[in-house]
Amino acid sequence: MRAAVNDRDPVCGMIVDSEAGKPGFSHAGQDYRFCSTHCRDRFAANPTAFAEARDPVCGMTVNRATAARTAKHGGERFYFCSARCQERFEAAPEDFLGDRLAPAPAPAGAQYTCPMHQEIVEDQPDDCPICGMALEPMTPCADSGPNPELVDFHRRLRLGAPLALLVFALEMGGHAGLPFAEWLGPAVTQWAQFIFAAPVVLWVGFPFFKRGWASIVTGNPNMWTLISLGVGAAFLFSLAAVLAPGLFPEAIRDQHGRAPIYFEAAAVIVILVLVGQVMELNAREKTGDAIRALLDLAPKTARRVTDAGDEDVALDEVKVGERLRVRPGEAVPVDGVVIEGRSSVDESMITGEPIEVEKAAGETVTGGTINRAGSFVMEARNVGADTVLSRIVGMVAVAQRSRAPIQAVADRVAGYFVPTVVGAALLAFAAWLIFGPAPAFTYAMVAAVSVLIIACPCALGLATPMSIMVATGRGAQSGVLIRDAEALERFADVDTLIVDKTGTLTEGRPVLTDVVALESFDEGEVLSLAAALEQGSEHPLAAAIVVGAVKRGIKPEQSNEFEAVTGKGVRGAVGGRAVALGNAAMMDEAGVSSTELGDRVEALQGEGKTAMFVAVDGAPAGLVAVADRIKETTAEALRLLHDEGLRIVMATGDSRRTAEAVARQLGLDEVHAEVSPEEKHDLVVKLKVEGRKVAMAGDGVNDAPALAAADVGIAMGTGADVAMESAGVTLVKGDLRGIARARLLSHATMRNIRQNLFFAFAYNTIGVPVAAGVLFPFFGVLLSPIVAAAAMSLSSVSVIGNALRLRVKKLE
Repeated sequence: MRAAVNDRDPVCGMIVDSEAGKPGFSHAGQDYRFCSTHCRDRFAANPTAFAEARDPVCGMTVNRATAARTAKHGGERFYFCSARCQERFEAAPEDFLGDRLAPAPAPAGAQYTCPMHQEIVEDQPDDCPICGMALEPMTPCADSGPNPELVDFHRRLRLGAPLALLVFALEMGGHAGLPFAEWLGPAVTQWAQFIFAAPVVLWVGFPFFKRGWASIVTGNPNMWTLISLGVGAAFLFSLAAVLAPGLFPEAIRDQHGRAPIYFEAAAVIVILVLVGQVMELNAREKTGDAIRALLDLAPKTARRVTDAGDEDVALDEVKVGERLRVRPGEAVPVDGVVIEGRSSVDESMITGEPIEVEKAAGETVTGGTINRAGSFVMEARNVGADTVLSRIVGMVAVAQRSRAPIQAVADRVAGYFVPTVVGAALLAFAAWLIFGPAPAFTYAMVAAVSVLIIACPCALGLATPMSIMVATGRGAQSGVLIRDAEALERFADVDTLIVDKTGTLTEGRPVLTDVVALESFDEGEVLSLAAALEQGSEHPLAAAIVVGAVKRGIKPEQSNEFEAVTGKGVRGAVGGRAVALGNAAMMDEAGVSSTELGDRVEALQGEGKTAMFVAVDGAPAGLVAVADRIKETTAEALRLLHDEGLRIVMATGDSRRTAEAVARQLGLDEVHAEVSPEEKHDLVVKLKVEGRKVAMAGDGVNDAPALAAADVGIAMGTGADVAMESAGVTLVKGDLRGIARARLLSHATMRNIRQNLFFAFAYNTIGVPVAAGVLFPFFGVLLSPIVAAAAMSLSSVSVIGNALRLRVKKLE
């Protein structure tokens, strides 16, 4: 029996070490190892289904457990006998899968929506009743299979393209020295074209006719209405010409009495439209890459620590409170806190910054981040849909489905587009029939079909949604979460940024900065007494004093008779001595003179610090000062925003002296201090009434009203949940440079959308008249329906291709 060393799990394909304790199973004289009991149980239920696989390239049988070469495609893993087979497969998987290329089943509860009409939501895949596009999953799945519409269109294209080529050759062969009509006779040639074209039009093009009919029944004319009318008219006209040529005017019949046919136009148009749809679907698949990349960050399994030893379990089996081991190079499975060990963790997936963060016991870790150096044990705190990664995916998915206000322009135009095009086609037909040269009917038919085919409302409808989808994904990769398209559009017009101080400009964690002692005391004694007293307080400033004392090697004593005096400070007894700590009002209440330290207090407050008096036995002893440090990245972020032309206003509940000190240090344009949440909200409203476009950045519950009132609310991801719920933009790690990134992204997105709309409008403005034949009197040019079909397909692809440029937009 072969020893299993570094075997591959035959179920999921993961490499499994042959260490003791791994779940195993014997089948047909061979030992198999598994990454988890879940995979082992699946294998045990049906070993023959997982023991061997067929190489999709050469057809050889491959042992799954020992296969050295695998590749994943469409959520399925494939196994290969050699590197050559693997390379050929990865270059063109659809060439080897054929009809086996089937979509994976949708996750339970999956819903589907239209990329252009997000109000359409269905429980099953279907066509949009408004525009006819195939509905797509509202949230991509990491293991989702290929787009079912793309699979179907690939199959239709493989079967229909050769037939369309035959029809085209029969009709146009004479121009290439292959006069099939002379060789076979005109009647045989026409019937052969019908035989080859019928499957292309009726079967390959069936989805187009189905959508076109649905658009008429529902009263929502769209691109499929035009394609169906154009292809249907060409095919039916040709069929009538073959079956009953005598019905047509003698002027348009040839010397054999045959009326002209357009089977080649109908068949080739269907194939060209299908090629365009395949290109479009392939391109649209890439717009979901950002979400799939986020989903792929989460590992499929986690290593659970139990009393009996470690075991690998599927990620969805992890429960809150369980201990998990994370080894070097592994992804953190879920959100939690380190309880043992230490390491450095790459958090770039949520911060956008490539700097590794040191993690020790008590530090939080986020699912999907990468453990680099050491090993640690963590306790799971948030699992499943509650993890930061899952929430980010959800926010991005919602944002990608949202509609920007600029989309209303395209919607209004699209409402009149199809009737206008049909009218233009009828007008072109009539004009050519009345004024055109002989054979006028043929020219009229070509012009009308070309007009119907070349017009593409799809390009117009895709112009905005594609840019929004790509941009929101790009933002998520840089730690900037866009809640909806409206926020992205509005941010491009913002001229005023209001920022909270605590937790936004500053770290939000006060630290001890200064200790001042009068002559009869030393600094250590003053700090020790202050820390002993503050041990009984829950105030953030108290925690800063206690932590600062411990860091300086001072172990605070126990205090007695502790009392907190609201708005003034605290007092109590330490080692039999009466100690008071607080502001000047506290000193006045204790009968202690504060004038001796007045100048020093003002100097500290001028530096943005909070200074507190310390009195012992009724006499002044010294000062302790605490400050909320400005974030290291704040100055750079504000410089970037000033360069963008934004006016930056601080609105904080902190004291005016402290706020002004911070404002001077950072070069802010305006300061509003000692303001309540209501006053922050009123400030936003006041600036908007003055005609300013206002963004508000904050992190606390007190910022929520102002965030909701602003044109664009920006929440720090490190802040309160209610702040994030009220904001249109969330900075995952609270780094203000993310605002500069979001600003760059908004400008790039709106520029991209305007380019797309210009392409779509310009294309139709130029294309329809050219197809109608306006150039014919001057240059003798009349657009072929085949050329019109190619141009129509490329218009949608060009719009999507332009949107995809946002994927590589630099946001630094």
